[in-house]
Amino acid sequence: MLDSTAMTMGKDKPAAGADMVAAIRDLSSRELAPLVQKIDTAGHYPEAYMRAYGRAGGYAAHLPSETAPDIDTAVRAMAAAGEYCLSTSFCIWCQDALGWYIYASDNDGLKETLGARVATGAALGGTALSNPMKSFFGIEGLRLKGKRVEGGYIVRGLLPFVSNLGDDHYFGAVFEVEGETKQNVMAIVPCASEGLTLADNTKFVALDGTRTFAVQMRDVFIPDTLVLAHSCESYIKRIRAGFVLLQAGMAFGLIRDCINLMQQVKGPLGHVNKYLDAQPEHFAEQLDAMERKVSALSATPFETDPGYWRTVIETRLVAGEASVAAAHAAMLHCGARGYVTTGAAQRRLREAYFVAIVTPATKQLKKMLADMAH
Repeated sequence: MLDSTAMTMGKDKPAAGADMVAAIRDLSSRELAPLVQKIDTAGHYPEAYMRAYGRAGGYAAHLPSETAPDIDTAVRAMAAAGEYCLSTSFCIWCQDALGWYIYASDNDGLKETLGARVATGAALGGTALSNPMKSFFGIEGLRLKGKRVEGGYIVRGLLPFVSNLGDDHYFGAVFEVEGETKQNVMAIVPCASEGLTLADNTKFVALDGTRTFAVQMRDVFIPDTLVLAHSCESYIKRIRAGFVLLQAGMAFGLIRDCINLMQQVKGPLGHVNKYLDAQPEHFAEQLDAMERKVSALSATPFETDPGYWRTVIETRLVAGEASVAAAHAAMLHCGARGYVTTGAAQRRLREAYFVAIVTPATKQLKKMLADMAH
């Protein structure tokens, strides 16, 4: 049964498709745009906006249920927020990923309880799959270790960076269970769990408004009711394409704003900016092509063909590289007016590098493609 909060949120019937994206764009211009400087310079976490985004239907479109998951709409909604703030669009991706994990699992009880609250923004949270995604592709070992006990698992370990968290938030995690055969389990972890602590010890050059913490787990009990997969290899293969494709929303929103920044200075600076190699029209064409590619790939997120997965990886690599290139170009087009502390161009440049280093990072994507070639 849903709690009263989720029931209240449910009466705000989510809009569908283009209408929902338009509603998110309007919400972002009214409620997110005025907060961007505070988010960037003071590390403000826009919790009210995050919950309003859920009430508008933004976290629900991509969730597999009776209808096919609409990842394309989720990407476009995330991009509408990302046109103003990458920090917030990243938090949206974290929330989208959390819902994706729950609804792509076989845990129907979790879908009906926590899943329904995540879909509306009544419950917020993130994804701790950076370490597992690196582990599964031979980059590092799993940081969380668990042991089987009656009714669940006891888990220990430290995750250095997990985002979109708070005392009442949740996140997805993978832990290794030793036994006759090694087993990797994926589950949802409540931040309020006994033995779990959040530490905010790091200041980043951008995205400090994402509630990113080091998570220490000391004998945290994870009940079976929160388990997404007791052996998660096939489950990870099921969710990985959606996990990666959803990240395109961050890139697309940032690139679109960088194009706008370049267009805005055409009047005063166009006579000299025309000598720069990278022009806004080039990025507009590239963005259109990437959006069409992601839309096509999003139609079949559970596709098992290796060629499909390779194309997803290639597309994600292009999105990260294009983000950095567009932000670099915007900085050059804006010149000194973009180099001041309140300048949008320098903020976008700092943010763009995050698209290239968030898991799967540019270097990991290139390793994965090289491994596929062998």
